[in-house]
Amino acid sequence: MQMNTPPRSTIRLTRRGRVALIATGAVVAATAVAVPLLSMGGDGDEAPTSLVIPEGWRSGQVYAAVDKALRMPAGATKKSLGKAGLKLPDDAEGNPEGYLFPATYPLDRKSTPQTLLRSMVDTANKKFNGAPVAAGAQRNAMNVYQAVTIASIVQSEAATPADMGKVARVIFNRLERGMPLQMDSTINYALNRSTLNTTQNDTRLNSPYNSYQRMGLPPTPIANPGEEAMRAAINPPAGDWLYFVTVKPGDTRFTASYEEHQRNVAEFNRNQSRKTASASTSPSTAPTR
Repeated sequence: MQMNTPPRSTIRLTRRGRVALIATGAVVAATAVAVPLLSMGGDGDEAPTSLVIPEGWRSGQVYAAVDKALRMPAGATKKSLGKAGLKLPDDAEGNPEGYLFPATYPLDRKSTPQTLLRSMVDTANKKFNGAPVAAGAQRNAMNVYQAVTIASIVQSEAATPADMGKVARVIFNRLERGMPLQMDSTINYALNRSTLNTTQNDTRLNSPYNSYQRMGLPPTPIANPGEEAMRAAINPPAGDWLYFVTVKPGDTRFTASYEEHQRNVAEFNRNQSRKTASASTSPSTAPTR
């Protein structure tokens, strides 16, 4: 199918909806802030009483959080997957990514990696397998696992909850038109990194998660989405948007027009230049002698 998208050397859709122009070889990249482990009720040597899994964490972050909360050696939770008896959909092929549901989980002396992982997956199944999600997925000609995959991209890309529905619509519109998703969040997942500095070389990555080179959805979710992202994935608003860019915090602009989008990108780049110039003259960032 012929792609109705500008050449990849000209434009790319990035995480958080930012778009960078690469014609000169320079990349304006979004950055993702790593979220620290959140546990409550524990100070010093006192064991925590609950574990908070934030929306958008990847499975590796969840495993590390469980290891830390239960004071187990690094990697212990991941190694326990085979013994956890997780009730995952067949499409997942044993990979719980997308099904480690973000929530607060109680901890006690009986808590193990297996019990916590089962609780997360069971919670996800309760949230995702109900009639509203199943019907929404069917209405959009996909299964629930595909809906979770889209929700994971929405969770990773949307700058605010209010933008989630529009981001989902951009994904559907691109898929329906045979356009590659071209989202940095999928490459970021493949490279297992949190700070984005995507280059042209990155977009040539040989990975099924490279949405620049591969058509359609990635093979699995790329994060563990929350309920808002899931609602957006199964019930996006009507719209013809194909591009979006966060010009500044709180100002994400969606459009179907490449020309309009270019103007928005130019404004975004001007704002970034001002921020860089301001930071370089700030006393707090001036070099010390």
